[in-house]
Amino acid sequence: MADDRCDLLCLDLPKAEALRAARLGDEAARRPAERAKAFGDPTRLTLAAALAATDELCVCDLAWVAERPENLVSHHLRALRAAGLVASRRDGKMVMYTVTEAGRALLAAVMDGAEPAR
Repeated sequence: MADDRCDLLCLDLPKAEALRAARLGDEAARRPAERAKAFGDPTRLTLAAALAATDELCVCDLAWVAERPENLVSHHLRALRAAGLVASRRDGKMVMYTVTEAGRALLAAVMDGAEPAR
């Protein structure tokens, strides 16, 4: 097994100091990390991909598309909404969901050319 650590301390101090001074702070990293984590579940990723392929869908449509129970889909949509990746609106007795711009951008980065199953 290859060791993934340096055998010698050879710090490029000017580069390392500049990067350390400009690094992302813990608080600034928290929201993007939460968003990325929201796509860590295959069902949430599937729901977001389905939403990105159309304008908006209700929970029952998404449950049918994902072949998952409505209560599970609703749970995952709440997590995606909390992360700012989907938005919802009430239309009478239905709740309609759509992917946000942040959701589309992150989904594009995560999918990186992956094709949906046919």
